Amino acid sequence: MSMYNPPHPGEFVRQVYMEPFGITGRTLAAKLGVSPSTLNRLLQGNSGVSPEMALRLSKTLGRSPESWLSMQDSYNLWQVKRTVNLDTVERIEFDVA
Repeated sequence: MSMYNPPHPGEFVRQVYMEPFGITGRTLAAKLGVSPSTLNRLLQGNSGVSPEMALRLSKTLGRSPESWLSMQDSYNLWQVKRTVNLDTVERIEFDVA
């Protein structure tokens, strides 16, 4: 079952970790070991969670790296489903002997 309009992981980080606990972008970037501009691109939704960033987020904030990647995949799939026209795509029927 797919989620309805899942949040971008950057939005999730802001709403669940940064805002409630008063964590600044510079502080989080330092803890993650990335530049503030790299973190800002993620927080603004201009870049996604890479496998490397998933490992960093996992160590710094918790959750498994797989959950961070899954969150990114869910967001990406939702966005693509809204824009891709599959009318010209046909299914292949496989004969199973």
